[in-house]
Amino acid sequence: MFVVVGVTGGIAAYKTVHLVRILVKDGHDVHVIPTADAVRFVGIPTWEAISRNPVTTSVHDDVARVRHVSLGQSADLVIVAPATANSLAKMAAGLADDLLGTTLLATTAPVVVAPAMHAEMWRHPATVHNVATLRERGVIIVGPDDGALTGGDSGPGRMSEPEAIYEAALVSVVGERAVDLAGLRVVVSAGGTREPLDPVRFLGNRSSGRQGVAVALAAADRGATVVLVAAHVDEGVLAEASAHSRITLEHAGTAAELQSAVTRAAAAADVVVMAAAVADFRADAVSPGKLTKESTGGEGLVLHLVETDDIVAGLVRDRRPDQTIVGFAAETPAEGETLLDRARSKASRKGVDLLAANEVGWERGFESTQNTLLIVDGTGTVVGEGSGTKRVVADVLWDCVANTRDEVNRE
Repeated sequence: MFVVVGVTGGIAAYKTVHLVRILVKDGHDVHVIPTADAVRFVGIPTWEAISRNPVTTSVHDDVARVRHVSLGQSADLVIVAPATANSLAKMAAGLADDLLGTTLLATTAPVVVAPAMHAEMWRHPATVHNVATLRERGVIIVGPDDGALTGGDSGPGRMSEPEAIYEAALVSVVGERAVDLAGLRVVVSAGGTREPLDPVRFLGNRSSGRQGVAVALAAADRGATVVLVAAHVDEGVLAEASAHSRITLEHAGTAAELQSAVTRAAAAADVVVMAAAVADFRADAVSPGKLTKESTGGEGLVLHLVETDDIVAGLVRDRRPDQTIVGFAAETPAEGETLLDRARSKASRKGVDLLAANEVGWERGFESTQNTLLIVDGTGTVVGEGSGTKRVVADVLWDCVANTRDEVNRE
């Protein structure tokens, strides 16, 4: 396959070297087009050595072969990684003031873009608009991930790992996943609920919402129409989802609000994925004023908690025959137990079609860009396992959903 890799001027260009290496090792003919700024991060000799092809940044080189057009015409696939905020703006506007710009205008091949920038730039309305414009034109956006950035910052804007970009790029050409969920109506819940104690305080959890949002994005990118019901999520996590043309975003604060929103949306859904971290308990009475030390008279504070409704149980009870219900379980297995034991027990008790379980603790599961999922069906049979970024394991989950629905349709 003839692959063009565009590299723009960001520090994440060093990761693109590994991406090019993967492509070459897999037998592809790779042609790198760095911008003038990109070669200040990684030089032309490196790109030529890794790609095994000559590299230039200028439209004035190799004029006889009309290189500024021929690269785009010859490409089976174009990848831009990293894609800076500036390069996204130029792509959206159709500017062609360098070799990469002319190549992008000249190609009819699938285009895969891996953004990389600081979180503030990624969340800026101009960037959000440009990404939405590119999506509407069929450009595939991979990431960005949420994590450490240059200068000690952290947040959404980190370029996805080369392996994830490579996988998405191959899918864009082969088409295995590109439309396998097309026509499906999907509901996904994400984030952690907050149950009020008084006007100031609440009972909550450490969920960032990243996994649920990744599940929604994966479904939308594979053709589904998605309603994403978001409880509390970390800042910036919703940026990409809110700009996606196939995702409708709804907000919910408490378990009761989440239940209402999900139940309403599920009435018309083919698949419901309950990835939100829903509180098991709430206060039986919410204080109308702030609870203070003075109000307790030095006796301390005793809270009486009651169980929240089981949202999944209600979804299973009211499901249609052709509807697929997927539960999530964040578990801390007791001594002598395994994650699989807990997953099988919960899948049986809940009556779901699939249950995705992950082990959580003080330093795993929550507030991380990585995750490991164990997926079982309603009989407790392991049907999938995934480890990596939360987007990677989201696609593993959707593979299992697609397989489960195919098996039901064959029966």
